[in-house]
Amino acid sequence: MQVDPIHTIGHQALFNHVFHHSPIGIAFISLEYAWLSINPSACRIFGYTQEEIASQDPKTLLAIEEQGEFESLLSSLCEGRESLVELEITYTTEEGRTIWASAQISLAREEHSGKPLFYILQVVDISKSKIAEQSLQESIERYTSLKKYNHDAIISFGLDGRIMNGNQMAEQLSGYAIPELVGTSIARLIGQTNLELIYAMKADYHAVEQSLNFILNREGTAVEVLSTLAPIIIHGKSVGFYLIAKDMTEQKKLMIEKEAAEKTNKAKSEFLAMMSHEIRTPMNGVIGITDLLLETNLDGEQREYVQIIKKSGETLLTIINDILDFSKIESGKEELVESHFKLRDVLLDTLNMFMPKALQKNLDISTSVNSAVPEFVFGDIMKLRQILMNLLSNAIKFTPNGAIAIAVRHVDQQDDQVRLEFAVRDSGVGVPEAKVPFLFEPFYQVDSFMSRSVEGTGLGLAICKKLVELLGGRIWYEKAEGGAGSTFRFTVRFRTAMHHDLLPDQQDEENSITHQALRILIAEDNEVNQIVLKRMVEKLGYTATVVNDGKEAIEAHDRYPYDIIFMDIQLPIIDGLEATRLIKESRTGKKVPTIVAVTAHAIKGDKQKYMAMGMDDYVSKPISIDAIASVIERCKDKREPNLSAG
Repeated sequence: MQVDPIHTIGHQALFNHVFHHSPIGIAFISLEYAWLSINPSACRIFGYTQEEIASQDPKTLLAIEEQGEFESLLSSLCEGRESLVELEITYTTEEGRTIWASAQISLAREEHSGKPLFYILQVVDISKSKIAEQSLQESIERYTSLKKYNHDAIISFGLDGRIMNGNQMAEQLSGYAIPELVGTSIARLIGQTNLELIYAMKADYHAVEQSLNFILNREGTAVEVLSTLAPIIIHGKSVGFYLIAKDMTEQKKLMIEKEAAEKTNKAKSEFLAMMSHEIRTPMNGVIGITDLLLETNLDGEQREYVQIIKKSGETLLTIINDILDFSKIESGKEELVESHFKLRDVLLDTLNMFMPKALQKNLDISTSVNSAVPEFVFGDIMKLRQILMNLLSNAIKFTPNGAIAIAVRHVDQQDDQVRLEFAVRDSGVGVPEAKVPFLFEPFYQVDSFMSRSVEGTGLGLAICKKLVELLGGRIWYEKAEGGAGSTFRFTVRFRTAMHHDLLPDQQDEENSITHQALRILIAEDNEVNQIVLKRMVEKLGYTATVVNDGKEAIEAHDRYPYDIIFMDIQLPIIDGLEATRLIKESRTGKKVPTIVAVTAHAIKGDKQKYMAMGMDDYVSKPISIDAIASVIERCKDKREPNLSAG
C-alpha cells in the first residue's frame, strides 16, 4: 500500500513546498484587489520583487486597461457564472524585455458555506513558445507573399506526383484554377515522361530541369518555360517538390526583337557605308573639277557659276557627313580615341578654321580661358573639336552682325579628373522660348525662316548632345541677358596631364630624301577621280604616275620607288590595303613610301581604322586641293624640311 504524502508531511507543509518551489507563478489577491501573497516564480515571471509587485494595482500588472473589464471578469467568478478566467497578457519588464504570459484566475471559497475568500492567480511564462509561434507565422507569411507575388509560377506536388498547391502565376500560366489542379497529377502539366524522369534522377535535379522546358496549358499548348526543381524537406525528410517555372514567351519575343534590331542596325551601318562610298565618289569628281576650274582663266560670270556648283557640292557633303556622324553615334559605335593635348591650342586651331567666315560678316570673335583651366589634358581631342566646330558654325550662321565669344572655366576636380565648362555666346537672332525644349532633337530646325535662310540638316546640336554625353558631360541653352543672342554651354570631363606626358614627334632619318622633286604615284580605278587627283597634284607643282589597280601599283613601285602613293582602298585585282601591306613588306630595311588612304568611306573612325591597318595618312572623297597640299606638306616635313617642289 502506497504512502499518502499528505498524511506523511501534512497539508500545510505540502502547500508551502508547492507554493515556494512550483515553476508556475502563484499569487493570492483579496476580494478588494490587494495582493495577499506572491510566490518566487511569480516574481521571476513579472520581473519584480515581492515588494514592487505589492505596490502595484493587479489590473495594471495584468495589462488590463479597462477597470470595468477587470471587475467584470472577477464578478463572473464570484457569481458562479465562471469557475476559471483565462487571460493572455503581454508586458514589458524594467529591463525592457517583452514577456508573454498565460494567466488563470480562480476563486477560493469557504469549504462549507461556499463564501468567496480570495482570488488565486496562476501565471505561466509562454515567451519562448510565443516567439517560436511568431517566427513560424512570419515564415508562413513570407512564403505566402513570395508565392503570391512571385512573377514565376510555383507549384508544389508530393512524392506521389499529386499537386498540393500553386500560386496565382501558376493559374495564369496553365489556365487552370488552383482548386482544379489540387489532387491531380503534375503530369497533367509537365507530361508523364518528365514525371518519371524526376523519380528516376532522384537528387540530380539539374539534369531534370533541362527537360522541364514546357508547361502544358488548358488548351493543350506547350508554353516554353525555364524551370527550377527544388525538394520540399520537412524534419529532414523529402516529402515532395516545388516546380518554379518562368514563362519565357515574352523573353523569347524580346530576344527575337533584339536580334532583329541588331541585324537592322548592322544593315543600316552597311548601307550607310555603301552610300557614303557611292555618293562621295561622284562628289569627288564634282568638287574636284570645280577646284580645277577655279584655277583656270574664267570670266566673272563663269567663276560665279563654278563657285555656286562648288558651294552646292560642299553643302551636300556637309549633309552627308552629318547624317553619317549622327547614325554612328546613335548606334553606339562611336568610341573615345584619347590622347594628350594642349587645350588652348585646340581652341586656337578651331577659331582659325572659322575666322575667314567671321571676317566676311565683320564679326568680332574673342576667347576667354580661366587661369584655373589646366594647360594640358588627356581626352578625345577630335570630339571636343567637333562640338566646338558645330557650335561655332551655328553661331556664325545665325549672327548677321555683332560678336561671338568662347569662354572656358574650371568647374571642379576629383583626383586627376577635371570638369570644364565651355560657353559659346553670340549676339545673333536667338531662339524663341517655345522652341528651346526641342533644340537638341534630331533634324529639328528652330524656325521656318531660319530653315530658308541657312543650310543644314538640323543634326548639328543633336550630334553635339551625343558627343558631350560621350565625354561625360551635358549641354544646355541659355537666352542672352538683356537682348538678342544665345549662349550654348556644355561640360566635359578630361584627365589632367603634365607637359612631359606629351609624346614627341618621331622622326625617321632613314626615310629622308635628297633635294629633288617628290615622286608621286596615284592608284585609282575611277577615270574621273584619276583626272581630278592628277590635275590637283600638277596644280601644286608636282607630277604623278597613274595606275588602275593594286597589282599595277605594286609593280610600279618595284620598278621605281615612289615617295608618296595615293592609294584608293577599293581597287580591283588587289585592294588598296593588301597592296599597301605587300609594298611595305617588300621595302623592309629600305626607304618606305608614305602611303595615303584615298576612300569614299568617311564615317567617324575610318581614319583611325585605316591608319591602324598600315596607312600613313588619309584623305576622304570628295578630295579638295587643300587636302592634297596638306598631305604633301606633311610628307615633306616628315622627310626633309627643305624639300623643294621641283
